[in-house]
Amino acid sequence: MKFLRMLLPALAALALSNQAVAAEKFKIGYLRVMDDAQVMAAYEGGFYKKHGLDVELVEFKSGTDLIKAIVGGQLDTGVLGFTNAASWSSRGADLKVVGGAQHGYHAIVVRDDANIKTVADLKGRTLASQKEGSTADTVLRGVVLKNAGLQASDLNIMGVSPQVAVQSLVGSRVDAAFLFEPQASIAKLVAPVSEIYEIGEVWPFPCMVVITSGETLSKNKEGVWASMDAQREAIDLLANKPDEAAKLIASYFIAEPTLKTQEHGEIPREKVISDAIASQTFSPVLTQKELARMQEIADIMQEQGALKTRDGSPFNVSTIVDLSWQEARKL
Repeated sequence: MKFLRMLLPALAALALSNQAVAAEKFKIGYLRVMDDAQVMAAYEGGFYKKHGLDVELVEFKSGTDLIKAIVGGQLDTGVLGFTNAASWSSRGADLKVVGGAQHGYHAIVVRDDANIKTVADLKGRTLASQKEGSTADTVLRGVVLKNAGLQASDLNIMGVSPQVAVQSLVGSRVDAAFLFEPQASIAKLVAPVSEIYEIGEVWPFPCMVVITSGETLSKNKEGVWASMDAQREAIDLLANKPDEAAKLIASYFIAEPTLKTQEHGEIPREKVISDAIASQTFSPVLTQKELARMQEIADIMQEQGALKTRDGSPFNVSTIVDLSWQEARKL
C-alpha cells in the first residue's frame, strides 16, 4: 500500500505529461496568397483534424520571416518559396523540402495608360514585385527580365506585398506589377490594367513547397506526414471542386462578401476566388522535372549572389530534399 501511495503521484504526473503532449498544437506557417491555398483549405475543411492534428495556422507577411520561424523552432512546417530553404540551408540551417504545393503562376499586369505591351517595354518604368531574395523576385530577375534582354537596374522594382502592389496599381503609383493569384485577378477587376505575361505558361516551376526542419522531421515525422496527407486532400478539393474550395477560403483574400469591380458591378468573392483557383496548378508531389527546375533556380541564386556555399561550390538541391512521404504514399 505504501508503495502504491508513492507510485500514484508519478502516475499522475505521467498522465498530465501525456495530456500536454496530446494537446500540443501542430503549427503551420503560411502566406495569404493563392499559392498557400492548400493550407487554408485543409484547415477550414477540417482535414487536419481528420488526420489527427490540432493545427494552429500562423500567418506571415514574407517567406523570409516564415523560414526564420521554422529555423527557430516556432513552427513545425510551412508552405513557402523554395529559395528560402536553399539560401538558409547554404548557411548551415537544417531544413528539408518534403513536398510540393503550387506551380509558379505569376502574372505581369500593366496599367492600360502606361503603353506597355511586352516585358521589354518595362525599361525605365516602375514595377511592384515581391521582396528581393524571394522566389518571385529571383525568377523575375533571373528569368523574366533576362529573357527580355533587361537587367533589374533597367527599371525601378518596388519590393512590396501583393496587396500593396494592387493598391499601387489602383493609385497609379506604379506602371506594372508582378503578382500572385488571387491578387492578379483582383487587380484586373478593380484597376484599369491588362495582363501581358504569365510565367507559368512559359517557364513553369514549383513555386511553393512544404518545408520543415530536419529536427522536426526526425522527432515528429508522423505529424509532418499527417499534415501533408491533409494538404493532399485539400489539393484534391482545389483541383476538382474549386467552387467548394472557394467557399472555404474566399474570406482570407476578400474581406467583404462582394468585390466592387470597374465594369461588372459587385461580384461575389467566392466567384473571384473560384476563378483564381481554377487558373492555378496545385500538386503535393515533386517530380524529377521539377527538382531539375529547382536546381536551375538555385544556380540563378548563386549567379545573383543570393546563395553562397561555404566553400564556393555549386549548391546541390538534392541535399535538402526529402521525398520519403510521397514515396511511402506511392505518389
